[in-house]
Amino acid sequence: MQYRDIGKTGVRASALGFGIMRLPGWEQNQLDEKVSLEMVEYAIDQGVNYLDTAYPYIGGLSEPFVGKILNRGYRGKVMVASKLPQWEVKEFKDFDRFLNEQLKRLTAEQVDFYLLHSMNGLAWQRLLTLGVTEWMDAIAADGRVKHIGFSFHDDYAAFETIVKGYDWDLCQIQYNYMDTERQAGTKGLQLAAGLGLGVIVMEPLLGGTLANLPPAVNAIFEEADPQRSPVDWALQWLWNQPEVSVVLSGMGHLQQVKENLTSADRSRHGSMTEVEKAVIRQAARTYHAMRPIGCTNCHYCMPCPSGVQIPRIFEFYNHGAQGDYWYVARGMYHDLLAADQRADQCTECGACESVCPQQLAIIDWLKVSHRVLNDFSYDYDPSLHPDR
Repeated sequence: MQYRDIGKTGVRASALGFGIMRLPGWEQNQLDEKVSLEMVEYAIDQGVNYLDTAYPYIGGLSEPFVGKILNRGYRGKVMVASKLPQWEVKEFKDFDRFLNEQLKRLTAEQVDFYLLHSMNGLAWQRLLTLGVTEWMDAIAADGRVKHIGFSFHDDYAAFETIVKGYDWDLCQIQYNYMDTERQAGTKGLQLAAGLGLGVIVMEPLLGGTLANLPPAVNAIFEEADPQRSPVDWALQWLWNQPEVSVVLSGMGHLQQVKENLTSADRSRHGSMTEVEKAVIRQAARTYHAMRPIGCTNCHYCMPCPSGVQIPRIFEFYNHGAQGDYWYVARGMYHDLLAADQRADQCTECGACESVCPQQLAIIDWLKVSHRVLNDFSYDYDPSLHPDR
């Protein structure tokens, strides 16, 4: 395993971090504990020393699961990062209430890294009025938290405001070869690293979509090197950049763990050639043109109050668009979803859009999705897209 500095903290972490979110059963807010323990403990035994969890992950099961790992002989062998559900904080006393509850869940007196979860510009301004900076100073001083940071989903301007608004130790950003110009992007990565922050990368595979590419994109990588997987290409592109401290992966089965560990063992700063970088750029250009909805299948929008299966609908829509597979996509929409789960059941309550990390126009996209996927005779018209 390769290890990297987490900014100015003096801490060295494994290049590969384990995201304790997409474990077996997570989509149903359940946890196959036996299989999950085998996966995570195998990763730790192979050198992974950074575990990432949060208050809402797996319906609240993630933090207690990490606590169980710590009590199985791994305390002291791993560092734990968790996150404050900032959207639930209504008054100053809520800051401590959540942190103390999370420490109990983790069976710990101290958490190594504590992040304000899913930050954006409006959330930062709201938390400032509640006294968040004074509170962060206090929890660092009393020892409940070693290092403080934030995870982020907004545009670069908001990122710059937040990153310069406090003496942070680290930040966590969505970053991959498809997101160089979205959210914090490459510019935000370099800004944070230049200020001495450790940068933790989430969504390195864009919710798994970069592991299961459309044939036209996959062919680009196969032509360049038929022995390498699309996952390895995506991960090595990240590890090639010296500003990246840790790449988180929400691995779903043991084989994924083993493959990612093998890739992490080969990771180095500056190891990717100019030819390889050009391959990545070509793949990104091709894929951007084929993928209209930027959903990462994070499930923050679920459960929908009306029962609409939002991520699955967007998955079907993107499948149709990625290769003109509309007949297949429409078949999945009708065969795999009950009538009361389809997009026309949306009541436009807006609950999904208020929590979407990608800031998607979900309501409008659901209207477009139903129009296109419901009728087998419909002639697809890309001008319908909400962002055009």
